[in-house]
Order: sequence, then structure tokens, then C-alpha cells
Amino acid sequence: MALWIVLGVIVLLVLWLIGMYNGFVKAKIKIDNSWSDISVFLKKRFDLIPNLVNTVKGYAAHESQTLEKVVQARNAAVAVPSGDVAAAAQANQNLTGALRGLLAIAENYPNLKANENFLQLQATLQSIEGDLSNARRYYNATVRDYNTGIQQFPGVLIANMTGFKPREFFELEDKAEAKNVEVKF
Repeated sequence: MALWIVLGVIVLLVLWLIGMYNGFVKAKIKIDNSWSDISVFLKKRFDLIPNLVNTVKGYAAHESQTLEKVVQARNAAVAVPSGDVAAAAQANQNLTGALRGLLAIAENYPNLKANENFLQLQATLQSIEGDLSNARRYYNATVRDYNTGIQQFPGVLIANMTGFKPREFFELEDKAEAKNVEVKF
């Protein structure tokens, strides 16, 4: 009888360990999936920027320095290795600043502000920025839950034995950069 109790406890312990491990795997996959969502929105953003730059270029040809900054910031953001959260956050912070400069140019060009193509690109950019902000929030929530799970007892024991490491948050250095690119005319 005592043998059955010991075996029962061992089986329950093994099942509990398996459940804990599978929970960490599930959380890790959730993080990877949410990072993939951020990548999709960044790709949309990167694809939109050349169209926006070209539209502005036609109206503000002498603003080439601002346009070059946007293109350089976009190219730097595209070049960030996949999965490098800190570098992606920094590159996108730089890109957001460059985009603000580009959109500020439109203030000086009434014809540009009325251009249907520009207005459509601007609306699309605002939509993408909103989606990107939501994706960042979701990613950070999944990272928070995962990191909490692997750092709390008894999860920390299983995480250390199985090699689960904390993940990085998608954080911007300047909190003002976390706001969507504001576009208003």
C-alpha cells in the first residue's frame, strides 16, 4: 500500500513537472508569435515609407536632408537582425523621429496636405502605427507573463534545469517615442 502511495506521489510530481515545462514552452511560443506580429507591422511600415517619401519629394524637393534621414532610418531599421529586440526598438525609435520630421514638412505645403495620395498614405501610416503599438503591448505582456513564470518559485527551479532564460521587453528609451506618430493638419 505504501508503495502505491509513493508511486502515486511520484507520478503526480512528474505530471506536475511536465505541465510546468509545457507551460513555459507555450509561453515561449506565444512570445515568438507576438514578435512575429510586430515584424509584420514593421514590414508594412517599412514598405509604406518609400511611397510617403516619394509623394513628399514631389512637393518639397529642397527638403532632401529630411527625406534622406527618413530613408536612412528606414534602411537601418530594416537591417536589424530578426529577434534583436533592443536594436529593433532603437532603430524604430530613430525611424519614428525621422517620420515626425517628414510629416512636419507637410505643414509648409498646402498642396501636399490636400493631395489625396498623401492623405491616404498618412491615414495608412496612422493605422499601422496603432497596430504596431497594440502588437508591442501584447508582446510585452507575453514577455512579462513568461518572465514572471520562470522567475517565481517553483518555476525558477524547472526553468533553470531546462534552460529557459528571461526574454527582453520591446522598450523605447524615450517614452515620448512610444506614442503613435501624430498626424494632423
